[in-house]
Amino acid sequence: MHTALFEKIEKIGLVPVVKIDDASKAEGLAKALIDGGLPCAEVTFRTDAAAEAIGRITKAYPEMLVGAGTVINVEFAKQAVAAGATFIVSPGFNPEVVDWCIANNVPIVPGVCTPSDIEAGLARGLTTLKFFPAEASGGVNMLRNFAGPFPNVTFMPTGGINVKNATEYAAQRNVLAVGGSWMVNAALIEAEDWAAISALCRDAVATLQGLKLARIGIGTATEEEAKRVATLLAAVGIANLVDEQVEVYASDENTKGYLGFSCINAERSAAYLVDRGFTIEESSVQRNAAGKLLSCSFAEDLGGFALRLFTE
Repeated sequence: MHTALFEKIEKIGLVPVVKIDDASKAEGLAKALIDGGLPCAEVTFRTDAAAEAIGRITKAYPEMLVGAGTVINVEFAKQAVAAGATFIVSPGFNPEVVDWCIANNVPIVPGVCTPSDIEAGLARGLTTLKFFPAEASGGVNMLRNFAGPFPNVTFMPTGGINVKNATEYAAQRNVLAVGGSWMVNAALIEAEDWAAISALCRDAVATLQGLKLARIGIGTATEEEAKRVATLLAAVGIANLVDEQVEVYASDENTKGYLGFSCINAERSAAYLVDRGFTIEESSVQRNAAGKLLSCSFAEDLGGFALRLFTE
């Protein structure tokens, strides 16, 4: 249900949860988010400015993914959709709101924090749910426990998530994307400090990738040279590093070898790198049975080393 939408949200990986008091600031905020690499927002119905803010953003930036949050009744849902919201998010599982959205073909991500809530969603065909309030409801450990009985459910955890723990949440296999508000601080919005918001977004997006150097390949001209280099690396302890797997091999390629980076979500990180000028080598792409990207290489090199990306 609404697969394309959720694939977009997964690639972004982080949904800024916005509380805006002055709708006239909506366009500036939206541009700051886009400039920071987060073309997405959940505008909450915690203020009277929500519907107008959604309308302003969707009109000025139609390419942006805009949802409505804190939708606690059907009236808010109707206002949000009329304003142009692409999806609805609610803090709890309100059957009236959920049923209205389903009846009107509006994507809905209702809040859950118990197995009973999850089963209520499944009974209505919903497999992407909001885990709220995440930290207060058991956090990452609760998500791990949900994975067993509900293997086909993905979550958008929100509540208590910040720059320090966002990556830990994103690393859970059943997390589609995380929600947070630290990059859209109310004081920064009020001051219209769009540069600061963009900087916080860029930092958040980079952190969320979980990119780390995990494999090193060193290509040599001959087998003999490969053995010599491997022996030298072992002698100085490099080949035994805990965090890196070092491979030395004979190669007739033009590169010196490769740098292999692991990440939390290969689809997300590949898109992240493509946005920054890298080009995926289509012949290198590997996917799982569900079609999800597992690994790929890029046409560009880093200092003579080929660049590879793979999911941990």
